[in-house]
Amino acid sequence: MAALALGDIVALELLYDRYSTLVFSVSLRVLRDPQLAEDVVQEVFLRLWRQPISYDPTRGRFISWLMSVTRNRSLDELRRVTRRMRSEDVEDDEPGHEIAAVGHLDDPQAELMVAEARAAVRAAMTRLPPAQRRVIELAYFGGLTHVEIAERTGDPLGTVKTRVRLGMRKLRESLAEYSSWETDRGFR
Repeated sequence: MAALALGDIVALELLYDRYSTLVFSVSLRVLRDPQLAEDVVQEVFLRLWRQPISYDPTRGRFISWLMSVTRNRSLDELRRVTRRMRSEDVEDDEPGHEIAAVGHLDDPQAELMVAEARAAVRAAMTRLPPAQRRVIELAYFGGLTHVEIAERTGDPLGTVKTRVRLGMRKLRESLAEYSSWETDRGFR
């Protein structure tokens, strides 16, 4: 990121090569549309290029920040599409959307990293209490706000916020071992 702040295009290329598939996967999970997910990938890396100082290393790891930017941009896009659909009175009658599989990667190391990260998150999610797991899935994979989750589950807003906070803390603790493994291998 320091090299990127100096306008080093090679730094952007390296970050793109390392993280674009992960950014695409997170975006696809939220949007359920490969074309929209590709647009989000482009926008996330364009933001990195234009505003490299928006990442503050004192506030956390780069990968966590990048996933947060990706999720927020994906949710913005989801809301934009939803508003457009509402204004056009288009109804989605298809039950159960399936998420398209991410295509085969050209870099086996990156493919392994994504697969291992996915497995680590899935395993950590299974260790959460069901109520915490549900609100985290609705927020991070369903793209719902805390208010929307409260409306959907019938739980008070404060309860939803507490469950998200506690669940995220437990995930952070569960994934600490994976994070140290990732850092040891240069994936930070």
